[in-house]
Amino acid sequence: MMSTNQTGKVILAGAGPGDPELLTIKVARYLQQADVVLTDRLVSEDILKAYVRKDAELIYVGKQCRRGASTPQETINELLVEYGHQGKLVVRLKGGDVSIFSNILDELEVLAAHHIPYEIVPGVTAALGAAACAGIPLTARGYTTAVRLLTYYKSDVVTEDYWRELAATDDTLVFYMSSETLEGVVANLTKNNIAVDKLLAVIEQATTPLQNVYVTNIYAYNEQLKGKKFISPSLVIIGKVVGLHEQFNWLANSDSREDYFKPVAKLFTTITDHTEKVKDHVSRA
Repeated sequence: MMSTNQTGKVILAGAGPGDPELLTIKVARYLQQADVVLTDRLVSEDILKAYVRKDAELIYVGKQCRRGASTPQETINELLVEYGHQGKLVVRLKGGDVSIFSNILDELEVLAAHHIPYEIVPGVTAALGAAACAGIPLTARGYTTAVRLLTYYKSDVVTEDYWRELAATDDTLVFYMSSETLEGVVANLTKNNIAVDKLLAVIEQATTPLQNVYVTNIYAYNEQLKGKKFISPSLVIIGKVVGLHEQFNWLANSDSREDYFKPVAKLFTTITDHTEKVKDHVSRA
């Protein structure tokens, strides 16, 4: 595809945590206008079917933690620049909120370096969607006054000093992308003597029809949940507020083991052809 030397625009947008009705009106409008949509894995297919223009180019650029088939960030950056220089309106659609534990900084730097206009449109982040659908008020009065959004996708992202602080705080702790390393989260908090009244919730596929919530006392984790394989995406909430789940839970577990979001391996071939086209164009430019 040859560049027209026009400057398009990139919309960096959050699609919400799964439930298609949690999509914002603004993102829906941009999807209806977009020439190209680059979508993450954690975006409901119902959103893509309902709002993406039929003649728009839809490209899956999914990532999945610790999965080798994930789309490289460099490839996504190349696509943003290529389509931006063609004068296209591009929506870069991310699950949840666009600024929470995403690679938005890489994409902002690339767009700024290539003088491509952009806009950031927020979405409902997974912590808010999961807590709401599990009946867990994250800052419930008398239980906590703050929330910390964290990740422990690899062992060196949290220092020993910070583990001690996390174990001592009464803040609600929300861990993204950490269900596969949850044993390490529990071990570090219990090793640092987190209070015995702290509960832990794992919310699988939050806000979707396949949602499941598992709750345990953090010191009973090894007996009740250790070794369990949680379906991606799963969010972890730790704190006294988790105790409110039993009283205010309004959505029954699905008890399903199906995937609401397609695993990235099934989507990977979709991006391959586009990657080769971009590389071919760059080599001829």
